[in-house]
This record gives sequence, structure tokens and C-alpha cells, in this order.
Amino acid sequence: MEILGIDIGGSSLKGGLVNIKTGEINGATHRITTPNSRKPEDIAQSVDEMLDHFNYSGLVGCGFPSIIKNGVCKHPGNLHADWVGVSVDKLFQEVTGQAFTMLNDADAAGIAEMRFGAGQNEKGLVVTITVGTGLGSGAYLNGELIPNFELGQIPYKEFIKIEDWAASSIKTSQNLSYEEWGKRFDTFLNYIQRIICPDLLIIGGGISNDWEKFVHFLNQDVRMIPAKLRNDSGIIGAAVAAAEKVEY
Repeated sequence: MEILGIDIGGSSLKGGLVNIKTGEINGATHRITTPNSRKPEDIAQSVDEMLDHFNYSGLVGCGFPSIIKNGVCKHPGNLHADWVGVSVDKLFQEVTGQAFTMLNDADAAGIAEMRFGAGQNEKGLVVTITVGTGLGSGAYLNGELIPNFELGQIPYKEFIKIEDWAASSIKTSQNLSYEEWGKRFDTFLNYIQRIICPDLLIIGGGISNDWEKFVHFLNQDVRMIPAKLRNDSGIIGAAVAAAEKVEY
């Protein structure tokens, strides 16, 4: 059974047709640049464009880059403030004519890694960190998802949220070296250690492809491993959530 998974991010929307039994993406993924406005109506049109690209009809799983409760956006995250209070699932259904299962994007990535990737058979408190435009986090306790675990929203010094200082988008915009950025990311991981003391950290997002370039700048006692599914995890997890009707 194939379900379309869509991963909405601050810089792009990524989609693919996922075999929900194997976790494999059938064919190539498709990427659409996130509209500059990042407003609901514009992103909804990009989602419709994604469905058109795959000529897809049916249930859609969608990871969203902020807190989602019962399909409703509770925080703008790295998108526009107009998202707050929007029933995202209903908006996308009105625009596309298809039914949507919505969840936090890092939660989607966590589902994929726990089911098919680096987190298989892992127990205790496992946290997947997705490093991109922001810092997403998906938490599992003994195999059960703890939804909307937004650790990237922790305030830090003059920054409203630490992801504004330590995300990989900041590395790019400030032209930081891997050492400079790695030390910032390590500070973020130190906060995670102090607050929740996880048993395992799985580091995902696009920058996980460069794991060997920055891991030696991370001074952590907790076990850390790179994500296995890398940038595809959000797509895969969203599709699995839709198949299993996982919504929060």
C-alpha cells in the first residue's frame, strides 16, 4: 500500500510515495520551495501542487513544522503568524479535495526512525533531533511517541528560541565553520541533557549527511547516532501516521 507523505519545512516541501509496510519511498521524491510568504493559503497551494505532481488521490500524511493539536496549528514556528489557530487538515482538504493526517514534522521523522531506521529496537527515552531551518525534536519513551516535544523553542540568551542561534540554517546564513556551528549545537544538546536526560539521541535532517564533519565537536555523555533515513524520514513517518491514523 502506497501513501503520499509530505514534509513541510521552512525552506521546502518534500514529498514521496511511501510503501508503508517496508518504509521505502517508491520512485523519486519531489521538492517544492516553500513560498516566501509562508502564509497558509500559499503553502496550501504548494501542497496541491505536490499532489498534482504525483497525480495522487487518497489519504495524505503531512508533517508540519510546528505544534499540531487535533489538526490545529498552535504556534507559527518558522512560518507566518497567520497559521496560529488554523485547522491545517481542513484547509488542505478544502484546497486539494483529499483527506489529511497532520502531525508535527519532527514527530513524523521520529516515527520513521523508530519503525524503519536508527531507532529500531531501542528502549528508554529516545529523542530524534531534526536539524534544518529550525531544530525539531521527536521523543519516544519505550516505543511510545510523546507528541509536540519542541525542544528547539527553549529560550537562549537574547534569542527567543535557541534554534535561532543553533539551527543549520544559521550555519549557512552566518557562514559558520563546522567547528563554530558544532559548538553551538553542542550547547543545545547540553540543555536537552539537563532537562530530560535521554538514553539516545538520533541526529537527523540534511546536515546529518555531514555527521563525520561535526560529531567530534559534540561533547556529550549520552549515546548519539546519525539518522538512518536522513532527509526522507519526515516523508516516511508522515505516510505511516496517515496509514495508522495517528493524530495529536
